[in-house]
Amino acid sequence: MDKPQIIAHIQKSVNFTLFDAKWIPSSAKFVVLGNHARGTGAIQIYEVSHGDATIVKEVEKSKGFKCGTFGASSLQQRYLATGDFDGKMHIWNLEQPELPIYSVKAHKEIVNAIDGVGGLGIGEGAPEIVTGSRDGAVKVWDPRQKNEPVATMEPGEGQDKRDCWTVVFGHAYNQADRCVCAGYDNGDIKLFDLRNMQLRWENNVKNGVCGLEFDRKDISMNKLVATTLESKFHVFDMRTQHPTKGFASVSEKAHKSTVWGARHLPQNRDIFMTLGGNGSLFLWKYSYPHQRVEKDSEGNERGVPGTVNLAQNITMTTQPISSLDWSPDKEGLCVCTSFDQTLRVLVVTKLNRM
Repeated sequence: MDKPQIIAHIQKSVNFTLFDAKWIPSSAKFVVLGNHARGTGAIQIYEVSHGDATIVKEVEKSKGFKCGTFGASSLQQRYLATGDFDGKMHIWNLEQPELPIYSVKAHKEIVNAIDGVGGLGIGEGAPEIVTGSRDGAVKVWDPRQKNEPVATMEPGEGQDKRDCWTVVFGHAYNQADRCVCAGYDNGDIKLFDLRNMQLRWENNVKNGVCGLEFDRKDISMNKLVATTLESKFHVFDMRTQHPTKGFASVSEKAHKSTVWGARHLPQNRDIFMTLGGNGSLFLWKYSYPHQRVEKDSEGNERGVPGTVNLAQNITMTTQPISSLDWSPDKEGLCVCTSFDQTLRVLVVTKLNRM
């Protein structure tokens, strides 16, 4: 097998802390989000051409930005939803970013994570945004409805309030079905069924959950990657839920440090990249077992986990890789940010030979 190569194509230094990067759909542009030392928020838009990335727009806002998503926007509008350090969720038209087109005080504390679904021609149903916060709440928003969440999942009276570090949509394969998965600082993973407004599954992976991602949002749940502190990540087979054991999973150690997140290749959902707290990137291939389902002694179906193989890795910096986003349009092109105040455009070769 020809090994893929991870090539640093472009590097750009900035003067603020970088937290997130996203490709602007159907374009050669990407946006980065972060926080200036003085506490203000940074949005920068870059265009990639002729082997370089040129800054085309830059705005500064009153509060630092932690996370962003295009997932609830149409391909025509390409509006960016952001979560900030003040607990606000904004939606921006990047052509005219002076004022947000939607703004809500979503949480009492910082918005740690955001995800969108129902936009970009991906998945069916209403456009929705989910936010997760240090205040322990997970909230789902329909930007067509002003200022009130359509769903709130938070601890009840007397229950422990856990810091929610990551949220992600999945299972959005028809007009009605949709799930939100949330990961918390104590290792809890909770899967909420939005159709029935109930907790469908929960698990504890013993270490704080830094990142979650379904391999695809717009299909019946297939695989979920959870990345954690203490160098670990877990891949859950989400097709078969056993009544007592839940979903089958395989665990791996990587990076010798916190695994900040995982990002599946849009063109092949069995390939994903993990982001290391030590500044490294690891490229993985998931292989399904010969048989994905077996029956236990009582006749209940349970899933059989596959295997995960490391295809390539590279160390970019000594600082944590805070985000990575694959280009939806050009296979193998990605942008990542790290806490060394540098953004990098990478090219990963030979992915189709893995």
